[in-house]
Amino acid sequence: MSPTAAGSYAPPAAVLCGLAGWVPSRVVTNEHLARRLDTDDAWIRTRTGIRRRHVVDPGESTSDLAVEAGRRALGAATDRVDAVVVATTTPDRSCPATAPAVAARLGLPGAAAFDISAVCTGFVYGLASAAGLIAAGVAERILLIGADTYSTIVDPLDRANAIIFGDGAGAVVLRAGHPDEPGAVGHFDLGSDGAHEDLITVAAGGSRQRSRPGEPSRQDRHFAMRGKEVYRHAVTRMAESARVTLSRAGWKIDDVDHFVPHQANLRILHSVADDLGLPRERCVTHVESVGNTGAASIPLALADAAARQALRPGDRLLLTAFGGGLTWGSCLLTWPTLPAPAHLHDQLPHPYDQQPHPYDQLPHPYDEPPRPYDQGERTTS
Repeated sequence: MSPTAAGSYAPPAAVLCGLAGWVPSRVVTNEHLARRLDTDDAWIRTRTGIRRRHVVDPGESTSDLAVEAGRRALGAATDRVDAVVVATTTPDRSCPATAPAVAARLGLPGAAAFDISAVCTGFVYGLASAAGLIAAGVAERILLIGADTYSTIVDPLDRANAIIFGDGAGAVVLRAGHPDEPGAVGHFDLGSDGAHEDLITVAAGGSRQRSRPGEPSRQDRHFAMRGKEVYRHAVTRMAESARVTLSRAGWKIDDVDHFVPHQANLRILHSVADDLGLPRERCVTHVESVGNTGAASIPLALADAAARQALRPGDRLLLTAFGGGLTWGSCLLTWPTLPAPAHLHDQLPHPYDQQPHPYDQLPHPYDEPPRPYDQGERTTS
């Protein structure tokens, strides 16, 4: 328990003490997608702001990325934690959860381990869950990982979605500490609206589909999103959640030094910032280089900004996310003094320096022969 100024005691807070990110080595540029799809680099960048994304190789899974990000985060903070939480939409299997395998591979036997499924809001939900475990005294240190391999569920020939999503993992270590110290995570707002569950979905693979006769269609086996409707909900829900969170903390919008939203696409990020009245230059973005990485997007953006020394101790951060479910959430964080993580793109060659490009050398679903796009008008979220 932590002493307060009045002499009473408050529950310990979750304090950020380690951070790292990881992306797979296979790089898919807009030019590569233009070969497959009825699109081009200029159209993709204009609509999404994305220039490239990373995707796993055949046989590589979400846990592989989670383990690498987790190992690096632990190396920056501690060698032991009491719990491992993995936020993901793309677990290695529907059963069991991915987190126990990640914990075992990281040499953490006996640690509590579980997954969180809140789609792109998973990391914020994970922060709230970790904060609750620490406040309740269940754990002193927690490894939280957001990891997704959307390339395994997105149809590589779906022009609307293949251009948006990438794969990656971001991890943080949280320790018990005082609510007022730098790095303390708090003032959460979480919400959902299941009446709109059909806006972002993978129809096949769950009990509803499995309980019905017949085999699922190709379309049902892949990720589907109603982009225009999702765009409207995302901007509205993230802005509303951010305002609620700021109000609970007594912060004004001018108190925010950095806005770190889920990296859906650049249009959404800027629209939310505009709605809040935040200058766009305060918006931390990494979507240009990695695409939408789902639950990994916020910790990857944090790791990238920290590696570039764009975040300084004492900076006040507003985090907000939106995902399928529908789900949304926000929280606040004052940036602590942390070891700077390695820059994500220092781990591998720059995509434009590789001749020939590895994308052209290895078998992968993205290498399927092109076919006419037959899934409706161009929409992105």
